Amino acid sequence: MIHQYINNGYHIVLDVNSGSVHIVDETAYRLIPAVEKALGEGLASAEEICGYVSGAAQGTDADTVRETVEEILALKDAGTLFAEDIYEPYIDSMKNRRPVVKALCLHIAHDCNLACRYCFAGEGEYHGDRALMSFEVGKKALDFLVQNSGDRVNLEVDFFGGEPLLNWEVVKQLVAYGRSLEEPCHKKFRFTLTTNGVLLTDEVLEFANREMANLVLSIDGRKEIHDLMRPHRGGQGSYDEVLPKFKRAAASRGQTNYYVRGTFTRNNIDFSKDVLHLADEGFEQISVEPVVAPPEADYALRPEDLPALLEEYDRLAAEYISRKKQGNGFHFFHFMIDLEGGPCVAKRLSGCGAGTEYLAVTPWGDLYPCHQFVGQEDFLMGNVEEGILRTDIRNTFMNCNVYAKDKCRDCFAKYYCSGGCAANAYHFSGSVTGAYDLGCELQKKRVECAIMIKAALADDEEKEKTL
Repeated sequence: MIHQYINNGYHIVLDVNSGSVHIVDETAYRLIPAVEKALGEGLASAEEICGYVSGAAQGTDADTVRETVEEILALKDAGTLFAEDIYEPYIDSMKNRRPVVKALCLHIAHDCNLACRYCFAGEGEYHGDRALMSFEVGKKALDFLVQNSGDRVNLEVDFFGGEPLLNWEVVKQLVAYGRSLEEPCHKKFRFTLTTNGVLLTDEVLEFANREMANLVLSIDGRKEIHDLMRPHRGGQGSYDEVLPKFKRAAASRGQTNYYVRGTFTRNNIDFSKDVLHLADEGFEQISVEPVVAPPEADYALRPEDLPALLEEYDRLAAEYISRKKQGNGFHFFHFMIDLEGGPCVAKRLSGCGAGTEYLAVTPWGDLYPCHQFVGQEDFLMGNVEEGILRTDIRNTFMNCNVYAKDKCRDCFAKYYCSGGCAANAYHFSGSVTGAYDLGCELQKKRVECAIMIKAALADDEEKEKTL
């Protein structure tokens, strides 16, 4: 299975099953699909294949055609082109593996001091009651994680909301409790914190820099966009309030181990301007993601927006390369791709582990597959005292992989997105093995851009070596 596309002047061929990327000339680009078809017809020799591809090779001299065909066949023999799928046999072993929980999203506060228009949590309440997690519930959650983590040493806990800083004292208590478990239980906790920044004080930052492996700082980009979508409950904007705090946080962490994380909507389809605005403000770790919203919402992305959105990713990718070459680059989360190592097979095939390895915990200790399912009683899996009670829900998510999703099987991006977000699939298709079509198209474009960026930067390095 191959995927071909042209981006920023590069003719790119991705061999999906091997993960190999080839930057080729126009002749090879035209001939590769014809050679693949010839091989499918049972032809084997270069001579036979040259005759078969004559239509695709029209206008190219015979010597060039033969040389190109031989190069294509050499790539095939090396296993980097037209490779067979070696991953599907892993599925049965994945389905039968013993469930191990390695990460929790602790909803430390079902309350918020902002009123973000696109908040899936309903201003932090998850369409229920306002509540703060007690230390006792959080303690039981960490005990549950340790008890259900098997032999895994490294465990992850994200303090989430609403706004977790509304319950800061409990956050500190739970970090201390987690640290007390590490040596006797032979575990290591990796804590992260997601915040809107309103309550981000010097004391909070000092503690976070000591104890939090990562910070996620919520800001949407330009002031007018941020204030439109992330106002206080009284309607006043929050940009001027949080920007200096976030800049201080990023600098204090040496521009690593954090993300400024934004959401773009129909109000800023030109979202590359927001990404670049954040870069111009000095942030080097940036993630700006598409909103996922009900179609009736005025800010929801629509299918007719897709062409403009795809062009925007191309525009951002070109500027991303330019800034990297000029020495003032930044990292954009969705353009970060590892073409040599990358995630393990299980992660490539099944994604984030929601409902199996990763669970969300409400302030009352209820367990859900992830934060986007919280409050939906059909997905209530159990609680931190009794553990997983609905093993059928867990089994549903264990069987959720790229081969269980019809739209993923023949998609070139399946090993990069791992089947996409199960929550988005469910909310838009009614099934966790369905698909969120608009999201899929954006994901495929991001993968294409990420690969092109790798190619462009590698090409630039090669040119420098020859100077």
